[in-house]
Parts: sequence; structure tokens; C-alpha cells
Amino acid sequence: MLLGFKTQLRIRAPNLKVALAKHAGTARHAWNWGLALTKNLLDYNQAHPDDKLKFPTAIDLHVLLVKMVKSQHQWYYQVSKCAPQYALKQLAQAWKQAFNKTKKPPRFKKKGQKDSFTIDGAIECGHYWLKVPKLGKLKTYERMPSGFKPKSVTISRSADRWFISFRSVVEPVSIQFVNGTVGVDLGVKTLATLSTGEVWQSPRSYRQYEKKLARLQWWHRRKDKGSNNWRKAQIKIARLHRRIANIRKNTWHQLTTYLAKNHSQIVIEDLNVSGMLKNGKLAKAISDMGFYEFRRQLEYKCQLYGSKLLVVSRWMPSSKTCSGCGEKKETLSLSERTFECFKCGMRLDRDLNAAINLSYCGLGVSPSVASGVAAAGSLPVSACGLDSADTTRVKQEENVSNC
Repeated sequence: MLLGFKTQLRIRAPNLKVALAKHAGTARHAWNWGLALTKNLLDYNQAHPDDKLKFPTAIDLHVLLVKMVKSQHQWYYQVSKCAPQYALKQLAQAWKQAFNKTKKPPRFKKKGQKDSFTIDGAIECGHYWLKVPKLGKLKTYERMPSGFKPKSVTISRSADRWFISFRSVVEPVSIQFVNGTVGVDLGVKTLATLSTGEVWQSPRSYRQYEKKLARLQWWHRRKDKGSNNWRKAQIKIARLHRRIANIRKNTWHQLTTYLAKNHSQIVIEDLNVSGMLKNGKLAKAISDMGFYEFRRQLEYKCQLYGSKLLVVSRWMPSSKTCSGCGEKKETLSLSERTFECFKCGMRLDRDLNAAINLSYCGLGVSPSVASGVAAAGSLPVSACGLDSADTTRVKQEENVSNC
């Protein structure tokens, strides 16, 4: 299977930093030029329905770029030709996704925000370096995957650091699972509650650095735009944003690795995150959790370790259903953190109750039947705690298909 590998580049030479910035700037210029051209074409077709023009492909855009832009901007020839080519390919793919209504239309890129470019060709990979056309040997801080030569690499910038990423071939790992099915309920108060009773607390990275971020932004607004102090303040803000994102990703990596390596089947709920963000009182807390990243990592790690991922419909009343007798409540407000069944008298945490109901979906039994079987001692009980789990972080950045 193909998995993404991303690592930081070790750059000390000033001329290499300038070359990387030139490649990113050329890719950004080609993207913005192609986006302006395609938008004008769509406006023309909308104004003249009887005389519509054909929407250009990535090859058509590159041909027009060579004729119209490269002749006027000679600095295009100072960088690799792959940088503008891949930018136009990504633009065509973005328009295709917009026409299929799977994503929003592409937008113009700004300097210093998500700067990146892609290069292909004869790429050599060593222990702690990669040799890329036009840029030469790029050193890294960690060892590269052995016995693999990537066909293309993507170089991106985050604050004042440059990263390189590519896809590598990884063989699936065969593991003897200690535990069986587990249900995972995600929440805002606690990051995740497992049906085994384990609770993962959220680091709340944004809440932790919110005041510091506001102070840096306040200083940034009071600098002269374009000055050296203004750029320094901008880099400090970008560094803090990167730290917040890294803390959040690291927590998700620990949780998803633990689940995929220790349980044969993981059951989660198909959360409507976009709908949850419409709640003005909880939007900040929900955004700080990063629920999509949890599902993305869990999908490819289940395929890597051989476990099974089951996604339950979002309409399943997992929180309102009693995990002991199967009785369903009509209403359950968010302020009620303890679930109390008026039929059987069971009392437990609402998140734990929802996680147990999700695990029953993985077993394919109803709560009343499962509770009776568990009382007879037929259902497997988890014996492995969190302290004995292997939570080694796996550094993959590419998404793969569902398990």
C-alpha cells in the first residue's frame, strides 16, 4: 500500500532558500494566472450561452502559459518546468471537484500562505538526503525510507521551515490483536471515550495558546506593513499556529495507533462536523478537536495493521439508547452528562453509554441481548489497559481508501 512520508529539510545555505522560494512563487503565479483565465472563461460562457467556449484542460492551460506568460516573464526559466505544470494540473483537478460539487471552487493563493510546489524526474534517495532536479541535494534530519525512489516530491513551507513529502510503498503489518471490537465516542469535554472504559483527554492546544496568539496578532497589527519587524511578527504567528496543529496531530496519532494495533474492529460514528460547527457556543471547541483528522488517520492505519473500521450512521441514537436494556429516551440535552435509564435504573456516563452502544453495532447484537450474553460470560472482556498499549507515532500524511 502507498503511504505518505513527510519530513523537514535541513537547509542552511541562503541561496537554497531563495531557490525554494522562487519555485514556490512560480507555482503560485501559474495557479493564479490559470485561475483568472478560467474564471473569465466561465463568466464569458455565462454571458453568452449561445457561443460557449470549451473549458481548458491542464494541457491546454500549459500551452497557453508557454505562449502568453513565459515569453513575458523570463524568471520562469530559472526554476524547474515541473513547478508551473503541476500547479496547473492541481488547478484542473480543483475545478473538476468543484463541478462535481464535492469541494468549493478554487481560490487565489497569497504569498506566504501554504507555499508549495511539486517536482518529478530523476530523484535519488539516500540515507539522510534526496537529490532533486534543478535544486540538487537536499539534506534531511531523519532517515529516508530505504529501497524506494519516489517519482515526484512535494516541497512545502510552514512558517520559516521547509518540508518534503512523497508517497512510499509500505507492506501491511500482521498483528495478533489483544482485544476485539471497541466502540469510540468522540466528544468536546473528553477527546474520546472507549467502550472498555478508557478515556482520552483532549490537549486543547488552541485553548492553551489562545492568549499568546492574540498577543502576537496584536503586535503584528501595529507594525508597518511590509517592514522587517512586520515579517518577523508574521513568522512568529505562523510558528505558533504550526505548534498548535502539531500538538493536535500528535494526540490523534497516539490514539489512532493504539486503536488500530490493539483492536480487531473499531466502531465510530459518522459525525456531521459541518453541521456541528453551526452551534455558535461550541464551534470553537469542536474546531479545536479536529474530528476529521481522527477519521483520516484511522482509515489508513486500519488498512496498515489489518484491523477493521466500521462507520455507523449519524442518525443512530447512540447517546439516547440505554446500553443495558435498549430503552430509548425521547430527549437528552447536552447538559445531562450522566445517562439514567428510567426502565432498568442504570446510571453511567453518557459518553461511555454511547461508546458501548457503538460496540454493540460492531458485534451485530442489540443492547438487551448483549447485556444478557455479557452477564453469562460469553462476550470477550478487554484485559489490556492503556499503560501497556503500544502508542508509537506513525508519520503518514496521505489518505487512503476506507477499510
